[in-house]
Amino acid sequence: MNIYGDRGNILTLVNRCRWRDIQIEVINIEVGDKLTAGEIDLFFWGGGQDREQILASSDLKGDKAKILRESIEDGAALLAICGGYQLLGKYYKPSQGTELDGVGIFDAHTIGSNKRMIGNLVVETDRLSGKLETLVGFENHSGKTHLGKTAQSLGNVLIGFGNNSEDRTEGCIYKNAIGCYLHGPALPKNPMLADFLILKGLQHKDRAITKLKPLDDTLELQTHLSILERIKNQR
Repeated sequence: MNIYGDRGNILTLVNRCRWRDIQIEVINIEVGDKLTAGEIDLFFWGGGQDREQILASSDLKGDKAKILRESIEDGAALLAICGGYQLLGKYYKPSQGTELDGVGIFDAHTIGSNKRMIGNLVVETDRLSGKLETLVGFENHSGKTHLGKTAQSLGNVLIGFGNNSEDRTEGCIYKNAIGCYLHGPALPKNPMLADFLILKGLQHKDRAITKLKPLDDTLELQTHLSILERIKNQR
């Protein structure tokens, strides 16, 4: 699943690893492919339409979902955007059609609506480094995601709709797994989120790793700030 430039997140992860001389291999998992326990340290799942979600939901029944859940419990990192995020909850009920079973990593469910939530998205979070940071992106979804009692949101919406346009929450974080509606792609202009995922992925392989080699993120942060300012000025 890949929409609105989501695959650019993979390119960002690969580049930021290579700039640090971290060996990285990208494994493309298709419908019908088997998932091997312990093989992957960092998962990425992009967005898609209902048709792709139906295929993915069916493919995830059985061992594939079980191994994915076990990997997250063991500390693997994960970023899921939009449609991928929705299928990692308990279920997704499209506005038309049959309810789709989710993987159940997030204590959340999504209900399709007739309202299109589209536009720039700015989120405030302290979940990544312990300090307050902003994340910027672009959202385009009609599904309304509602978090359960045990779920922790990724952050609070400053601009945009977020999970459901009602409670001002955006995304969900469980252990080192993150689901959100940040298209764009998100990681090139949010290097702090990319590095959170890389570090957690490395720690899944080697718990002794405590930090990453710093990178010169001047351009990335300038992009982040210019987008933030432009969004604020458009309000």
